[in-house]
Amino acid sequence: MEAGIWPAPLALGQIIELQRNKTGALIRWSAEAGARLGRAEIAPMTAYATALGLAFQIADDILDVTGDPEKAGKRLQKDAGAGKATFVGLLGLDGARARATSLVEEACDALAPYGDRAATLRDVARFVISRER
Repeated sequence: MEAGIWPAPLALGQIIELQRNKTGALIRWSAEAGARLGRAEIAPMTAYATALGLAFQIADDILDVTGDPEKAGKRLQKDAGAGKATFVGLLGLDGARARATSLVEEACDALAPYGDRAATLRDVARFVISRER
């Protein structure tokens, strides 16, 4: 890269795709593995994990802006300083929070086939956007 030339910031769709191939892929595999090994239907877990992975990343972006470095255990507010495109930067803080909440609802709804047996997974999804680290 030539000195003084920076790549254009990512658009929302590009950030979503990037996340799906990083943190999202790890969460998706974790959610699907049991169903795959048991030769069960993976679609509900795939839908759950896809929404959960994106909600996790949005929550991470929100924490970078609003979090307490002591609780987070890391330096915060570094994304904006680095010129990194984030969900908060593109959607605004309220928009990012609303999107994360909607994704958690989507993740929980995907677990409908499992009924009450998926209560812990629903709790995990809700924790993802309420965490402080």
